[in-house]
Amino acid sequence: MKTSDFYYDLPQELIAQEPLKDRASSRLLVLHKDSGEIEHKIFRDITEYLKKGDCLVINDTKVLPARLIGERKNTGARVEILLLVRKDLDTWEVLTYPGKKAKPGDVITFGDGRLEAEILEVIEGGNRIVKFHYDGVFENILEELGEMPLPPYITHKLEDKNRYQTVYAVHDGSAAAPTAGLHFTPELLQQIKDMGVEIAHVTLHVGLGTFRPVKVEDVTNHEMHSEYYVVEESEAEKINNVKKNGGRIIAVGTTSTRTLESVTDENGVVHAGSGWTKIFIYPGYKFKAIDCLITNFHLPESTLIMLVAALVGKDRILDTYKIAVEEKYRFFSFGDAMFIV
Repeated sequence: MKTSDFYYDLPQELIAQEPLKDRASSRLLVLHKDSGEIEHKIFRDITEYLKKGDCLVINDTKVLPARLIGERKNTGARVEILLLVRKDLDTWEVLTYPGKKAKPGDVITFGDGRLEAEILEVIEGGNRIVKFHYDGVFENILEELGEMPLPPYITHKLEDKNRYQTVYAVHDGSAAAPTAGLHFTPELLQQIKDMGVEIAHVTLHVGLGTFRPVKVEDVTNHEMHSEYYVVEESEAEKINNVKKNGGRIIAVGTTSTRTLESVTDENGVVHAGSGWTKIFIYPGYKFKAIDCLITNFHLPESTLIMLVAALVGKDRILDTYKIAVEEKYRFFSFGDAMFIV
C-alpha cells in the first residue's frame, strides 16, 4: 500500500482559514458506509442520524497556547518555541525555530523577561529540552504570552483563542485541537443528551505529529508519533454498557477513534487506563470499538485520511472527497464535517 494511493487534488481556496461564527452551521456530508449513499446536510442536522441508546465519544483535551515567540538573551535574535511534552513542572520538550539559534546553555526570553527558557539539551530528532524560569503560575503566564499553535495551512490570525478549542475542552495538554469536535455547541450537545444518547469522555493529548507528512512510500513503514491518553473507569463502563445493549459507538474525530481502538480488546471490551499510544490505523485494520465516525476532511496522503479509508475503503473515501471538492466543502481544521454512518 503506497502513500501516493491516498492523494487527491484540492484547490487552495477550499482550505478554510477561519471558523464560522456559528459552530453548528458548518456543512455536513453524511456517508452511509454500507451503501455508499451520500447526503448533504448542515452539522446541527446530525441529530437526525443519532438514536436513543447510542454513545457519542468525545475527546476533552484542551489546546495549550503553546507557541511562544521570544529572543535570545545575548543576541536579541528571534526564536520561536512550540511546547510539545511536559517532562515535569517546569521542564518541557519543545520544537524551536530556527533550530540553530537554540543551543544548550542559551536563554530565550519572552514578554520582556517575564518568562525565560533555558536550553538544557538537544535530543534525537532535533527537539530541545528546556527549563522555564518565571514568577507566578506558569499556566497564567502562558495564557497571556502564548499563541495558539495553528496548523501551517492556516495563514490568517485567529482573533479568538477559544475558537480553536472545543466547547467541552477540560484537560490541558494538546498541541493541536481535536477538530471534529469544533462543530458542537453546548445547545447541540444538550439536545443530543435529551434524545437519550450517552456522551462519554476520553482524553488524548494531540501531538504535533498530527501535522507531519508521511515521508515513506510504503505506508506500513511509517512510524506514528506517541500521544498520551486517559480513559476513566466510569467512561469505559458507559461505553461498554452501550455496546452490551446494542447501541452504536460514535467517535467524534480520529483522536477519539485512536484512543478507543488503543484500549479495546479483541472481544470489543473497553478497558480504563492511561498511557501512550502509537496506534496507526490504515486500510486492512479491523475496528474493535467504533461503529460510526464524525470527522473533518483531511490532508492528502495523511495518516488521518488513511484512518478514515480503513473504515469505508480507500476507493470510496477518495470518491467521496472528489464529490466534496466538486460541492465546494471547506477542508481541514476550520472546515466542514463528515459523518460516516
